[in-house]
Amino acid sequence: MDPEGLALLLPPAALATLVEGWLREDCPGLNPAALVTGAAPARAVLWAKSPGVLAGRPFFDAVFAHVNCQVTWFLPEGATLAPVAQVAEVRGPAHGLLLGERVALNALARCSGVASAAAAAVQVARGTGWAGQVAGTRKTTPGFRLVEKYGLLVGGAATHRYDLGALVMVKDNHVVAAGGVEKAVSGARQAAAFALKVEVECSSLAEAQRAAQAGADLLMLDNFLPEELHPTAAALKAQFPNVGVEASGGITLDNLPQFCGPHIDVISLGMLTQAAPALDFSLKLFAEGTTPVPHARRA
Repeated sequence: MDPEGLALLLPPAALATLVEGWLREDCPGLNPAALVTGAAPARAVLWAKSPGVLAGRPFFDAVFAHVNCQVTWFLPEGATLAPVAQVAEVRGPAHGLLLGERVALNALARCSGVASAAAAAVQVARGTGWAGQVAGTRKTTPGFRLVEKYGLLVGGAATHRYDLGALVMVKDNHVVAAGGVEKAVSGARQAAAFALKVEVECSSLAEAQRAAQAGADLLMLDNFLPEELHPTAAALKAQFPNVGVEASGGITLDNLPQFCGPHIDVISLGMLTQAAPALDFSLKLFAEGTTPVPHARRA
């Protein structure tokens, strides 16, 4: 999937609502610093100061559009960053540029961090010859889910379900509340109708077999050790060849190759969103007639 086209997935109304909320959180009242700079025209360069994958241009653009600034990009979405690199230039009234600065950088840094983690995981998985899908999870930062899910896509991973309505996920607590796997799957199938798939979190081969017999489309083998995972997946595929099998729980970049196998369709990693470090960007104003230079790191 071409990262440049992914911006089409972002609903303009949702994007505008996010940006308004972020800016309101950062400046809910008076902005005294605006009197320091005034409304004179200003220019700034966006610098990438850590390696990774560039992601989040639509969020960065939306923030600055909201404060009457324009962004010119030097690198495409999904580009590999080799620091220190000029990534973009922002022009607009000085007070607006500085009002949007931190909010735009936060979104870009977080999104790029998730994309970088996703790209690294996909690269590790493909290195084993495995052809399944690396996916994120619903372990996202409150208020930042759209940013992080988008970052997964830019990095080449699948988003998994975006929210509770995108897939009927029957987890262990649902099974307990429903009174058993069969009852839980039956209720899920009614809710899913023809439009949604049903996935069931399973802790054993027997439980997975009952879930598949009850009508599950996907089986999540949760917290299985690799030596248990692959024989279990093979047995399920032999009995239910059309049922998808997902491996999840305790998977990191270091042990990911151990979970790749011919009977595994999806490997989901919560760490792609929960533990991805933000990339380091800075936005520095420069005067007309001068050459922009990156901001030196402080000791």
